[in-house]
Amino acid sequence: MNTKLHWYKPTSVRASKSLRLLIASSNPGKLREFEALAGPGNTGLELALLSDFSSLPPFDEDAPTFAENAAGKAIYYSRHCEGFLLADDSGLVVPSLGGEPGVHSARYAGPDASDADRNRKLLRALQSKSGHERAAQFVCVLVLAQRGEVRAVFSASGEGEILDAPRGQGGFGYDPVFNVPALGKTYAELSREEKNLYSHRGKAFRKVLDYLLPNS
Repeated sequence: MNTKLHWYKPTSVRASKSLRLLIASSNPGKLREFEALAGPGNTGLELALLSDFSSLPPFDEDAPTFAENAAGKAIYYSRHCEGFLLADDSGLVVPSLGGEPGVHSARYAGPDASDADRNRKLLRALQSKSGHERAAQFVCVLVLAQRGEVRAVFSASGEGEILDAPRGQGGFGYDPVFNVPALGKTYAELSREEKNLYSHRGKAFRKVLDYLLPNS
């Protein structure tokens, strides 16, 4: 899977004193995550969940790339609200496994599998691999849309390697097996502040903030 994504250069949004950004989700945890990424200094941005997200027919994320899934979701849900809406798709990419788990990261071990199940499957798949064959990256694509049209696309990645066994108690998903060599820690061993600084989602969301609040 080729994760080197190329986007058109978006035209900047001139934000007013306060800009409301809706998140394509009904998960309060996701809202808290984006609020933490925004930080207390971004007082010009109000984040909120799309209020009727759960009542709408779900968008089928069956595209082969993160970008297509995020864009499709952003276009679909932005038709049901006013103002700006942000949708995301992200996952773990292991080149030596042909890009797996990729867009299937959340369903890698089946629709009802736990994080531990997915990590076990990944470690089994990499059991015979070593060195550069265990290289991996987390990829995040964030798409900003308004009234059914894409306004901007942002992407970022976090480079690392997959360990032989989980390490750390924090985070979620593949965080305990994803090691960042430059830090000597897995994502699960990072503090929230460290993860926000180095993670794929943190990097991508800072691009969103620069776009929406260029003078903040």
